Amino acid sequence: MSNPYDGNYNYGNNPAPSRNSEGYSSYNGDSSAVKQSTQHSQYTQQNFQQPAPQPHGNNNFWNPTTAMSAAAAFTSNDQTAMYNVAESVGKQFLETGWARAVPGLERSMLALRPYFAVDNRYVKGKMGRVLLPFVCKDWARLKIDPNVTPPSYHPPHQDLNAPDLYIPTMSLLTYVLLCALCYGTANKFNPEVIPEVITKCLVTQLLEVLAIRIGFYTMEAPVSIMDLMSYTGYKYLGLSVNMLSGITLGQYGGYGHKAYYFTYIWTATAVSYFILKVMANVIPVEVSAVGPKRHFMVLGFAGSQFATCWWVSQTKFLN
Repeated sequence: MSNPYDGNYNYGNNPAPSRNSEGYSSYNGDSSAVKQSTQHSQYTQQNFQQPAPQPHGNNNFWNPTTAMSAAAAFTSNDQTAMYNVAESVGKQFLETGWARAVPGLERSMLALRPYFAVDNRYVKGKMGRVLLPFVCKDWARLKIDPNVTPPSYHPPHQDLNAPDLYIPTMSLLTYVLLCALCYGTANKFNPEVIPEVITKCLVTQLLEVLAIRIGFYTMEAPVSIMDLMSYTGYKYLGLSVNMLSGITLGQYGGYGHKAYYFTYIWTATAVSYFILKVMANVIPVEVSAVGPKRHFMVLGFAGSQFATCWWVSQTKFLN
């Protein structure tokens, strides 16, 4: 019987380890369990060393590189870089499927995106066309391919005659805030003023668009609802100018009403002439023979701007 404290003691059926020439012991038995344990440890380390999956696409908004690029673009004066960053983020938002989480959101964004493809040059030029349309000569939209039917047109940042929704939206918000300021200067402001003005403007515009759309239908002329929302929304730019002049001269000279209506004559006439020229280019020359006359409808659409601009005016608290 071997001594249990001897270095050559054999536990169980495993052979005793032997010492090599350098004095280190080597295990001569079955090492399959040791190999399996070593492989499992290496596999676990490899799994922990694998990098985390990256978000889909290189234009992820939460990617630090994209965020830094967006911040650099929007803090610089390079309008092209700003537009490219916004376009890439918008495309990535649609491609990754986030927009599909809300029913109808993806379709709405795809339909509205061309109407907000604007830059500073377009905004300045379009505001000049709306407020000073009498000096403009060219009102035809630029077609991408004249031989394609139905035609497709260039986006707003490439064509000043293209309709957009950026200027109508910003003009509406500006007009609502100016109305709130007018109420505030007369000590008549309350939180319900803003939703009341917005509701009145939007309901009036929707009824106007519906009436114009029925007119197009009777003439059997194609038109987009979003185009009509854009064309009828340019009146808010004139209304903002009217309210700004009324508030300014009302505070410093007491001529708020006179200044407002004097500016109203100019802006309403300009917007009506703008609609006249736009509708003359939108409505085809040849329309349905049994429908209303084309020139009567064009004049009616243009003249409606006087009525709608007067209806949504907020002048009772001007000095």
